[in-house]
Amino acid sequence: MSAASRAPLRSNRTNRTADRTAGARARVHSRAARAAVGAAVAALLVSACSSGGTSGGGGQTGFITGSDGIATAKKGERADAPELSGKTVDGGQVDVADYKGKVVVLNVWGSWCPPCRAEAKNFEKVYQDVKDQGVQFVGINTRDTSTGPARAFEKDYGVTYPSLYDPAGRLMLRFEKGTLNPQAVPSTLVIDREGKVAARTLQALSEEKLRKMLAPYLADDGKPEK
Repeated sequence: MSAASRAPLRSNRTNRTADRTAGARARVHSRAARAAVGAAVAALLVSACSSGGTSGGGGQTGFITGSDGIATAKKGERADAPELSGKTVDGGQVDVADYKGKVVVLNVWGSWCPPCRAEAKNFEKVYQDVKDQGVQFVGINTRDTSTGPARAFEKDYGVTYPSLYDPAGRLMLRFEKGTLNPQAVPSTLVIDREGKVAARTLQALSEEKLRKMLAPYLADDGKPEK
C-alpha cells in the first residue's frame, strides 16, 4: 500500500479517536454538573425530613422568626418568588406565576418523609376551606426518584392540589439565599398576592398552625403599606 493510500486511513483513525475523546469529556462534564447540583441540594437539605427545623432572621435577612418557628417579612422587604413551573406529579403542567393575585401556599414534601405524611391531611383540609378565598396550594415533590410513590402519597392522603415534580431539588435552589427560602423537607412558604415570599416555616404543620400562618394574608389586598 502506498503512502498516499495509507493517509486517509490514518486520518479516519485520528478522527475516531478525537470523537471518542470529545465524547468522554462531555460525559465527564455532564456527571460533574449533576454532582454539583446534587451536592448543592444535599447542603440545602442538611436538616431534611425532621419534625423541627431551624430558621434565621434579623440582621440583613429582612425577616423575623417568631417563637412558633414561623418567619415573616414585612411588605417592602419581601423577595420575589422565583420562576416555579414544570411537570406535576400527575403528568400535568403548573406555573406558579399564573396564580399571581392569589395567595399561594407552597409546600415542599416527599413521600419518603414521615413529617410530610403527618401534615398532609392538614394541608388538604385547610385548602378545601380557603380555596374560594383567593388561595391556591401548590406542592413541590422532591427526592422521589419516580412519580409512582408521589402519586400513591397523594391518593392515600386525598391531596387534590397540584405538586410540581422536582426529584433533584432544582426548583428549591432558585430561591435567593438569605431570604425566606426552603431549607428542609418539609418546608412551607406563603407567597403573597404580588408574588413575593411573605412567610416560611421549616417544620411539619398542624392544622391550627397552618391556619395561623396563612391568616394574615387572607385579607391582604396586595397593596403596599402606607
